[in-house]
Amino acid sequence: MQQMNIIPPRSGVSFILKQGQQLRVTDIQGEQVSDFICYNLHDKAEYLSSGRTIDYAETIYLTTGHPFYSNRSNIMFEMVEDTVGRHDFLLTPCSAEMFRIIYGHTEPHRGCFGNLQAALKEHGIAPDNIPICFNIFMNVSVDGETGKIAVLPPKSKAGDHVVLSAKMDLLVGMTACPAGLSNNFLFKPIGYEIIEDSSSPT
Repeated sequence: MQQMNIIPPRSGVSFILKQGQQLRVTDIQGEQVSDFICYNLHDKAEYLSSGRTIDYAETIYLTTGHPFYSNRSNIMFEMVEDTVGRHDFLLTPCSAEMFRIIYGHTEPHRGCFGNLQAALKEHGIAPDNIPICFNIFMNVSVDGETGKIAVLPPKSKAGDHVVLSAKMDLLVGMTACPAGLSNNFLFKPIGYEIIEDSSSPT
């Protein structure tokens, strides 16, 4: 049984995930988003690409069986398990600027962007090198006619999870998102476990 690490509400972490390891991300209480980003551990100019992944998958709704590509079109990881089936790879990490613009906050939280910036700083990742994240458990609807998007409460319930299998050595950044719209206006923790081999995590 692997030990579950806890990302406290409205915070972020960074860690190493080696090729062949799996990462299990768990929504502990339900309806909580986690922004996920990763870089090639040995060349951090290579990073997770929303555009290339969506392009090659031909869908914005990524789930079990989908590979996730870097900006150099290399597979970084594959989703091998998904109990929710709805995540977002369109929207940028929430930030202090977003909280000012969308929520009207005068003293905004630094958001996932600020949390990732702090967590990745020790690894030499500058703010301008944090791209669109894979927003695990985030529920974004898109109107097929108008293109209008809406951020809805996550479909994830307590204990729902995804499992990602690393295809290269990765530097990972993850958050427990502090955006109200993303989390049905409650802030909760996110759990994660690194599974040391490619066997089933259950």
